[in-house]
Amino acid sequence: MIIPENLNISGLSAFFTGRNAGIETGPLSHLSGIPEEALYMPVQQHTDHVFVLEAFCRPETADAVVTAVKGILLGVRVADCVPILVYDREREIVGAVHAGWRGTAMGILGKTIKTMADRFSSRVDDILIAFGPSIRGCCYNVNEDVLSAVEAATGDGDYIIWKGNKGYIDLAFANRIQALSLGVPVENLWMSGECTYCLPGKFFSYRYSRTGKRQGGFIGIDY
Repeated sequence: MIIPENLNISGLSAFFTGRNAGIETGPLSHLSGIPEEALYMPVQQHTDHVFVLEAFCRPETADAVVTAVKGILLGVRVADCVPILVYDREREIVGAVHAGWRGTAMGILGKTIKTMADRFSSRVDDILIAFGPSIRGCCYNVNEDVLSAVEAATGDGDYIIWKGNKGYIDLAFANRIQALSLGVPVENLWMSGECTYCLPGKFFSYRYSRTGKRQGGFIGIDY
């Protein structure tokens, strides 16, 4: 379990898992203290849909979930994509975001922040964001269409790395840039330095092994 420093807050459960805990409800309940039946994970389809959870319900199709309800653990599944945890420390709103290249290109993190502002009057100064382990720029070789799509959403930055004629993209850094461009203070951001492809013994990586298994990012406010 990885607890981001900026979300190590009393009354808040916020962490990223690796191979050991994965997305199994038992270990997640043990780590968070929130009952197994209170784990909410959306049906992820690489969309830019942000679902506002007002009461526990069956999983909706979305790649980001936001809630003000206490006692629910939100989660997203990943195996190279970026798991992002979001917390409004003043209004006690939590969010979990799954950002692959499509979600990044569609600005899903920004849409999550906008949803929090529109629905709960969140302010960017109060929003803390943690970016979990994901495939990094050292290993994520992509084609020009992907590079162009993410660059169009993100603008300039050092999240694109060229090695000869091959382009590599760092999705975590791209999402960080997008958060900063929306006015989230740099001191409110935390980022894991670990690459899922470089560490296949610690994390599941689809690029590395085509695995169907997943780890995740999880966040919830205790009762």
